[in-house]
Amino acid sequence: FRNCNMDFLCLRINYLGRFFELIQFSASLKSYENTQNTSDTNLNKRTKSIYTPLELQFIEMKKQYKDAVLCVECGYKYRFFGEDAEIAAKELNIYCHQDHNFMTASIPTHRLFVHVRRLVAKGYKVGVIKQMETAALKAAGENKSSLFSRKLTHLLNVNPLLKLDDSVDVEEVTTDVPDNYLLCICENGENVKDRKKGDTVIGIMAIQPTTGEVIFDSFRDCASRLELESRVLRLQPVEIILPSSLSDQSEKLINSITSMRLRDDRIRIERMENLHFEYSHAFQLITDFYAKEVPDTTGPQKLSAILSLDKPVICSLAAVIAYLKEFNLEKMLYNPSNFKRLSSETEYMTINGTTMKNLEILQNQTDMKTKGSLLWVLDHTKTSFGRRRLKKWVTQPLMKSSEINARLDAVSEILLSESSVFGQIQNLLCKLPDIERGLCSVFHKKCSTQEFFLIVSTLSRLDLEIQALVPVIHSHVKTPLLQNALLEIPELLSPVKHYLKILNEEAAKTGDKTQLFKDLTDFPVIRKRKEEILDVLSKIQLHLLDIRKKIKNPSAEYVTVSGQEFMIEVKNSHKSSVPSDWVMVSSTKAVSRFHSPFIIENYRHLNQLREQLVLDCSAEWLNFLDHFSEHYHPVSKAIGHLATVDCLFSLAQVAKQGDYCRPTVQDNRQEIIIKNGRHPVIDVLLGEQDQYVPNTTNLSGDGERVMIITGPNMGGKSSYIKQVALITVMAQIGSYVPAEESIIGVVDGIFTRMGAADNIYKGRSTFMEELTDTAEIIRKATSRSLVILDELGRGTSTHDGIAIAYAALEHFIRDVESLTLFVTHYPSVCELEKVYPEKVGNYHMAFLVNEEESAEQKGSEDEENPEFITFLYQITKGVSARSYGLNVAKLADIPEEILKKAAHKSKELERIMNMKRSEQL
Repeated sequence: FRNCNMDFLCLRINYLGRFFELIQFSASLKSYENTQNTSDTNLNKRTKSIYTPLELQFIEMKKQYKDAVLCVECGYKYRFFGEDAEIAAKELNIYCHQDHNFMTASIPTHRLFVHVRRLVAKGYKVGVIKQMETAALKAAGENKSSLFSRKLTHLLNVNPLLKLDDSVDVEEVTTDVPDNYLLCICENGENVKDRKKGDTVIGIMAIQPTTGEVIFDSFRDCASRLELESRVLRLQPVEIILPSSLSDQSEKLINSITSMRLRDDRIRIERMENLHFEYSHAFQLITDFYAKEVPDTTGPQKLSAILSLDKPVICSLAAVIAYLKEFNLEKMLYNPSNFKRLSSETEYMTINGTTMKNLEILQNQTDMKTKGSLLWVLDHTKTSFGRRRLKKWVTQPLMKSSEINARLDAVSEILLSESSVFGQIQNLLCKLPDIERGLCSVFHKKCSTQEFFLIVSTLSRLDLEIQALVPVIHSHVKTPLLQNALLEIPELLSPVKHYLKILNEEAAKTGDKTQLFKDLTDFPVIRKRKEEILDVLSKIQLHLLDIRKKIKNPSAEYVTVSGQEFMIEVKNSHKSSVPSDWVMVSSTKAVSRFHSPFIIENYRHLNQLREQLVLDCSAEWLNFLDHFSEHYHPVSKAIGHLATVDCLFSLAQVAKQGDYCRPTVQDNRQEIIIKNGRHPVIDVLLGEQDQYVPNTTNLSGDGERVMIITGPNMGGKSSYIKQVALITVMAQIGSYVPAEESIIGVVDGIFTRMGAADNIYKGRSTFMEELTDTAEIIRKATSRSLVILDELGRGTSTHDGIAIAYAALEHFIRDVESLTLFVTHYPSVCELEKVYPEKVGNYHMAFLVNEEESAEQKGSEDEENPEFITFLYQITKGVSARSYGLNVAKLADIPEEILKKAAHKSKELERIMNMKRSEQL
């Protein structure tokens, strides 16, 4: 009988299994027929299986954001699908597997920001798609059986502007970020002739999403694209927006710049359709944006200001607007009065890209890091926003002596004053979070409550502390630049404390928006919703009296287990007393827990009200941020003052280094006089153990304005000429300089040509690169410029090289009349001193030939050996007849046999040349 029973059971299970299979097949067939009737898009053509509703939703999203890695919120986790899942698995080191029609991978919701940052750092554009509905509200709505609605809420491609959720630690706000410029480039070849030559007019727009800074520029550029290169190197963008097709010259430049970066530090290139860069399309887009979308009555005025810009700039702006809209960051473009032009020849010294690289202004040329650059020497700032401002100062030395001296006066006062107020002010700057970046995140309504509270409480504290110092600042701070900046800050920050009073500190720090506002008088929607919640809670509490009567337990209380509230716990031995219409929620061996019908209905209503409260509070939070943003510009100006003060303290710290002096900077004077100057970077790198040999420079428009410098290889020629240029830059920044004494007539630009390197990406040889740089200098240099040419002409044959070097230098002496440092190994060029005796001086880097050691090396009279050289690194009057290149070969460990042959050949050639000279005489 038992066996029969088992057989019957197996048959029944088998039958039921088949039955359910039939039901499943029938359902899938019906679903398939429906999809066939509507659209073939619901069917995966590869697997012939039907897409799930979630997969279809993802496919629709992916169509809109093809180039982004999408992470989709699904309950308590974010999921990646298809290729996005494979990318996430590879870059985030997470598990990826097949699920229905797609590969899939997932991350927990509280780790979203961390993983997004990692993907963005790897160069991916990332889209965050969130659920727009909550469970309780959806259950109460008409579409309760349909899929959760989802929407892209964040699109990120540069280091994320801010946190994506409130669970991230507040400390993350304080981490420093570099300049994250997004640069858009547009070019207009005006006619066929220009296009053939490679000349073009270029417009750029640069946006820094982390600070809201907007920069534009337009300029005519030659085939070498040196002007464009200068701007890209100055801005150091992390992303460049380009049209789908650019001129060959510009493409080569972009390839050249991006190839220099390491993999994880690469500039990201974003291509947009050429249509976005066409003027007619740009004009329409910008008109619609400023006339219709900008929430302001001054739209027409703003539009006229924009349309007065050059056409390539307008085209760049249109592309940027279209791009930033994807990220909901277009708000920073609302006010064109905040746009700043990058290049201003009347305001700042010209330092082109070549000079910036040669002088290592922002980064060294070895590993492209900041260490070893001029910025590295000058940067003692305490804040991230101060560091960003100092970088601008370093790349944009001033041209007005009044402005330069205003900075120098402030630095001198900080350096020499005995007042304690400066120590107190500097202490305020220490350990400040990046309030400039934080303020921008508030302006874009992307910040968490933690971040907002941190930023506003920091600003409020600064306001109070500087306000307390106002009497001392009045009496002890004398220089206008410092005094005006410090005294304006409290006035600019005064509205901030009002917003701090509104907030509940504990709720802000925990991210609880439902308890965020202390006084709900100004928030009637929240107050009404909370009253409704209290009303339901009181009904539920009153219902407890009925419950006690029904189960005959006067001490019964509601219990909460695993998030389920208002349950009545009854011992299993007393379950008979529980009414039949009560629903059991959970149980153990000892007790069972129930909800009464009243509780079920009211608990559902309570959850709906609670979720609605969260939505209401989120909406009020965004309105609150909007109100605060009305004070964005004055608060931003206050932060700018703090950045200036930080930079001045940094320059004062530089001045404290040994043997620095305050330069005398004068307008309308063509001179650079430096007594015992030193190279600022090498001086710091060598330290006190190995002191840098100081050198003096005297260049004057009225007298000797050109120095021709010769001397042995490795004798210090290049370091000397860079030293002169860097001291000039430092002086016009407003910094003390490493010298005993320095007088600088304001220089309008520093132009350099040094080093030997080809440029494969631009398709230029070493010599072509050399002459391209020289041609640019000839076009741009004026009588107020400092021109530095290092070994011009060495990239070709000796005769051609000498001819080019001689002709170019004579042009700078006779026609340009600039202050010039010319390093050469060609003795013939030194003859220009005789042609222009009052304007030109011959110099060399001093050295000693150790003849005794050289003699000891000789095995016989006929055997030749390289001389031993001792470098003195001292600039000295006169010409060095020889370059002693074999000495360098010896130091480089060239084999002895080759050195001897080379020395013999060198002597032989020298004798032939001397014979020819004597015959000519």
